Parts: sequence; C-alpha cells; structure tokens
Amino acid sequence: MTDAGSNNKRIAKNTLMLYTRQILILLVSLYTVRVVLDVLGVEDYGIYNVIGGIVMLFSFLSGTMASATQRFFSFALGKNDIETLKKIFSVNLIIYITIAITAVVFLESIGMWYVKEQLKIPAERYDAVIILFHFSIFTFIGTMLAAPFMAIIIAHEDMQIYAYVSIVEVLLKLGVVFSLMYVSFDKLVLYGILLMVVSVINLLLYIAICLKKYQECQFRKFYWDKILLHEIVGFTGWSLFGSFTSILRTQAVTILLNQVFTPVVVAARAISTQISNQVNIFSANFNVGIYPPIIKSYSANKMENMFSLIFNGAKITFFLMWVFALPLFIEMDTILQLWLKALPEGTVLFSRLALIEVLINSISMPITTAARAPGKVRTYELTLGCLQISIFFIDWIILKLGNAAYSVFIVAIIVNLVMFFIRLKIVNKLIGLPLLPFFKNVVIPVLLVIFTSTAISFAIFSILPQGIFYSGISIILSMASSSICMYYIGLNKIWREKVKEMIQEKIKEIVVEKVKMIIR
Repeated sequence: MTDAGSNNKRIAKNTLMLYTRQILILLVSLYTVRVVLDVLGVEDYGIYNVIGGIVMLFSFLSGTMASATQRFFSFALGKNDIETLKKIFSVNLIIYITIAITAVVFLESIGMWYVKEQLKIPAERYDAVIILFHFSIFTFIGTMLAAPFMAIIIAHEDMQIYAYVSIVEVLLKLGVVFSLMYVSFDKLVLYGILLMVVSVINLLLYIAICLKKYQECQFRKFYWDKILLHEIVGFTGWSLFGSFTSILRTQAVTILLNQVFTPVVVAARAISTQISNQVNIFSANFNVGIYPPIIKSYSANKMENMFSLIFNGAKITFFLMWVFALPLFIEMDTILQLWLKALPEGTVLFSRLALIEVLINSISMPITTAARAPGKVRTYELTLGCLQISIFFIDWIILKLGNAAYSVFIVAIIVNLVMFFIRLKIVNKLIGLPLLPFFKNVVIPVLLVIFTSTAISFAIFSILPQGIFYSGISIILSMASSSICMYYIGLNKIWREKVKEMIQEKIKEIVVEKVKMIIR
C-alpha cells in the first residue's frame, strides 16, 4: 500500500473513532448544559462563565503547548528518532511546569484583584464567586499538565486511547451534574470543586497511560538539550501569542458583555458558544487525526502527499461540521426550546451567528496545521494574532456606541473571512501551498455544497407544517440532502470510491459479526 493510501486508511479509522466518541460526548454535554442551567439558574450560570472566562484566558497556554508538543513529537516520529523523542518529553515537561506555576501566581494576584474590584457581581454571591475562582484555577492547572501527555498520544495516532479517556472524562462530568441535583450545598461552589476533581483524575489517567505505553515518557532519567529548548520556546513563543489573541477575543468579549449588559446576556452567549463548540468538535476531531500525518509528510519531504492531505482535509473538515450545522441552523429555535427549560433572550440569534463563525474557521484547520510544519510561525501568528485582537477592540467600540449585543458576532464573522484569505497567502509563502488548485479543489466544491444543500433544506423547512414531529423530519431530510450534495458535488471520483469502499467494508464487518453471534 502506498504512503498516501496508508495515511488515508489510518485517518479514516481515527476519524471514525473520534466521530463516535464525539457523538456520545455531544449528547452528554448538551444534557449537562441543560441541567446545569436549570440547577444553577440563569444568573449563577452567567457568573460561572464570567469567572471561567477569566481563568480560561490562560487556556491558550495548554492549547498552544499541546500543539507545539504534537508538532515536535510528530516531526521526530516522522524521522523515527527515539533519542530526540526522549529529549522532547523532558524539555516539554519542564516548560509545562514552569508555565503552570507562573499562571497560578498571576491568577491568584492580578486575576483575584480583577475579580474583587472590577467584576459586576451580585453582593449575595460575592463569597461564592471568590471560592469558585480558586477552584477554577486548579481545574485549569490540571488541564494544563494533562496537555503534554494528551499531545503525545495524538502524535502517536493512538486515537482509540484518546477517545476512551475523553469518554471517561465526560462521564465523570455527567456524575458532577447529577451531584448538583441531590447535594444540599452552594451549587455554584460545589460545581467548581467537582470539576477540579475531574480535572485531577483526567491528569492521572493520561500520565499512567503514557508511562506504560511510550518509552520516551519516563521520569527515571532527565534528558536535557539546550538547543531543543530554544527551538521549542521559539516555536511556542509565537504560537502562544496567536493562541492568546484567539482566547482573548473569545473570553474577553464575554467579560466585556458582562460589563455592558447583564449576566443573562452572558448566559445567552455561553449557550451559543457551547453549541458552536460542540458542532465544531466534529470537524476538529478530524483535524486531530490529520495533524500528525501532515507534520510527518513535511518531515519526510513528501510535499505532494502533504498538499493532498491539506486539500482533502480542509474540505472534509468542513463537511463533517456542515452536516450537523445546517439542520441545527434551520431548526435552532425548536431545538433550543426542547433542550433548555429556561432560554435566555437572544440565544437563538447568538447561536446561529456563532455557527457561521466556526464554519468559516473549520475549513482553515488543516491550513493552520500546515503553517506550523516548518516551525517558522512568526509571520503567521503575528499577522493573524493582530487581527484576532482587533475583534475585541472593534467590539469595545461598537458596544460603547450603543449597538446590540449580537453585533460582536457580526464583527467576528467579517474578521474571520479576512483571516481566511490572509492565512492562505502566508501558508503559500511558507510551504508553497498552491492557491489556484486549493480554490478549485476545496473552495468551489464547498460553496456549491453550501448553496445547493441550503436551498433544498430551506425549501423543505418552508413546505412542512410547524411542530416537533415535522421539525424532526426537516432535520433528517436536511442531513440527508447535505450528505448527498457532499458526496456527489463536494467529493471527486477518487474520494467517492473511497467512501463507498469504507461503507461496504463497515457493512461487511457488521454482517460478519452478526453471523458469528448467531452461530454461537
């Protein structure tokens, strides 16, 4: 089997595993949000997301470091260099611990001052908010320290392990939700405490798995490499800037909305973000599977194979999200009414706009991965990071001028469109990504699928009567029309054959398994 064929088969297998994982996580997460909103109430739910937003300003640290770890591990795995893998692990561990300590010091000093002096907190919830803030910090630290071990598993393309640990984590969070319903304690504080416990358990699971499975993960001997440290810090430094600007425009805008409006508006934004994030994860999971092969292809100087991965990855990443996003967009009102008992004002509009934003971002995921392959990310991160920061400042200006809360989503959509074209231009210079073939093989098929499937879905929605039963039919037909359009319009002949083969193989596996069960 060729390298490209082997990659495609492995990516397809990993994507199926991650897709199955995400369906379970999605169902649990949606149920969790409903119960938490009901148990905490709209105001406390808004407060939790503001406090979480302040701590999450530092989540760019774990995300960026995980991305850097994946990049360096995948690069070394592409060259089959075990000694370098051991050095990467040791150096990364020191960097992670240093960053975690720095984050705690900053959050417990400047962060605590901001919470006490600047946030608009109802007087009766002041003590609970301070306690919640402390526990949120330690939850973040647990997530931060788990990141390198998760990145190692992904770099090795062991997506089955990654999926199982993620499922354990989400089931633990489900247990947290049930605890809120039956324990008579300040529920906002209890929620923060239990989420910290889940974070610690998740960290211990990742450590135990990596120590047992991968020889480069060990604490017996420390491998130091000053040159490697400079490379990782240099790569990470600019990546940190890019990730910080991304989290800034998300979490800082949430805090900004709290200052200008009320916790109810923040709750509406939090719900819309939760919805868009859950849908986005379907495409993000595919990108998790495609990240290592892109880096390894670049490391092995297999450029044509890498370009193929980028083209098909960008298109399929979008399609995996679109099949859920379109029916969700059309039936958003009905779905939210069924899902949530209390629906904060503006949630439907916020959710639809948030979906548009993440759809634009989804097609850029493999391009971002490709930009990190050479390790020269300064221009890329600096340019896009400045555009991310501009979103926050533009939002601040338009809200000060008296515009509605939904305008922050409009700003984000426009800026992300600009970023898409700039991102392509920069990656073209970095790795020679051919732009004309990208537009021909990716952008045009995607636009055709969008226009065709949207027209069909809206026509179905308009014809059917109103009601939950008909909304269900509308969703099913919308997903079906999207899938058909993606198969016949979005995919070329080669990929249509691959998809057909995958489906046939899966059906054969199911039939064989059923026959074996009958024989037994």
